[in-house]
Amino acid sequence: MAKPGETGIKRIISAFQNSIKGFKGGWKNEAAFRQEVIGCIVLVPLGFYLGEGGVEKALLVGVCFLVLIIEILNSGIEAVVDRVGEEHHELSGLAKDLGSAAVFISLVLVGITWGLILFV
Repeated sequence: MAKPGETGIKRIISAFQNSIKGFKGGWKNEAAFRQEVIGCIVLVPLGFYLGEGGVEKALLVGVCFLVLIIEILNSGIEAVVDRVGEEHHELSGLAKDLGSAAVFISLVLVGITWGLILFV
């Protein structure tokens, strides 16, 4: 974690190291994140190839990265909820369900975006 007094390049390096830890943790602990990364490995090059013009390419690729961003945030929510306690609590369940819903909506957005650009 970055030290409170870090500034400039030291802060940037610490932030980068923390991001790498986050990617590694997501890959190691979250099967959904691994599946979505593999999906991105397939879809991102296809998005660059199939998109006609910069806007289409940005949309096709961008929605793929959006799924990863939301999955990472969802995993963070789940980690915090699990850290607070293992006993079932209505609000804990709600927090996890809302994170899951956000991931689902992002996946639907991928399907809609790719479908509209490629088939309409």
